Amino acid sequence: MKDTVIGVDLAKTIFQVHGASRAGEVMFRKKLRRQQFMQFMATQPPALVVLEACGSAHYWARELAASGHEVRLIAPQYVKPFVKRQKNDAADAEAIVIAARQPEMRFVEPRTQAQQARSVLFRSRERLVHQRTELVNALRAVLYEFGLVVPQGIAHIKRIEAMLDEAVLPELVRQECLDLLQQISEQSVRIDARTKKIRMLAQGSETACRLQSMPGVGPLTALAVEAFAPDLQTFRRGRDFAAWLGLVPRQFSSGGKERLGRISKAGQADIRRLLIMGAMTQVNWASRKGPAPGSWLARMLARKPRMLVAIALANRMARAIWAMATKQEDYRDPALSVAA
Repeated sequence: MKDTVIGVDLAKTIFQVHGASRAGEVMFRKKLRRQQFMQFMATQPPALVVLEACGSAHYWARELAASGHEVRLIAPQYVKPFVKRQKNDAADAEAIVIAARQPEMRFVEPRTQAQQARSVLFRSRERLVHQRTELVNALRAVLYEFGLVVPQGIAHIKRIEAMLDEAVLPELVRQECLDLLQQISEQSVRIDARTKKIRMLAQGSETACRLQSMPGVGPLTALAVEAFAPDLQTFRRGRDFAAWLGLVPRQFSSGGKERLGRISKAGQADIRRLLIMGAMTQVNWASRKGPAPGSWLARMLARKPRMLVAIALANRMARAIWAMATKQEDYRDPALSVAA
């Protein structure tokens, strides 16, 4: 165990560094420019360096680890209670050290460069999808101003094109609508290109291929798990991974009385959203075609609302993902297992 704990409050230009012993004795306080930071850390003996999990924290974690330090990241909400009175960089760095010394503190796993590259691709696609949705809504709003109502969704673009050919609109409005259609088309090409890259990456990953053997998990979900989730071996069991994703009820318990509310939504939002979408697809399919008689899904749909069933199914999917990744096994259908 390292004898020195160094807390670093990261910024774009000025870094605040706070060094202390394990017992809490202050050893140094430094304000360093970005160019001086690594030079100073290279002169320090191997220590436990603690950073807040922010935009550049994963990069600095890799750089500091290469210099021989042990690096840990802490979520900002776990540091805030330890800030004393005034809020400034020096107080933040000191609070990081105090928080890191707590024996029950939870830390964030630093991401690898490959994980960050996958997350950039995933975020790029998500950004383009949001921009395309904005353009589609702007186009629908323009048409609505002239009495033309179009349902929501990208699937109605062909309908809008046919509507523009038939409707009597001012030429300025028609030109604006055609320009929006062209922008939507360009965004769709970019989205398709990134979707193709994601599928290629998912096909080249053994873990992603294994995860896709589960119903409701496609290339996007599999890549999101690889990009945003830490090594699943760090979770003791599947329910811990589901709790990390925020797919468990939020508690308001007191006095020995248990009160459970909606899901906490306290974890990784991208994976959680994709799992819920995949679960909702299965629930909709089962509602139309009928679930397997006697199955868990059939029993749940018989007595619970569909959205609640989808959340519960997403929780089960998260647990199954943990089991598949940690045991290196493909998905096994529970109904087939029982029948065997």
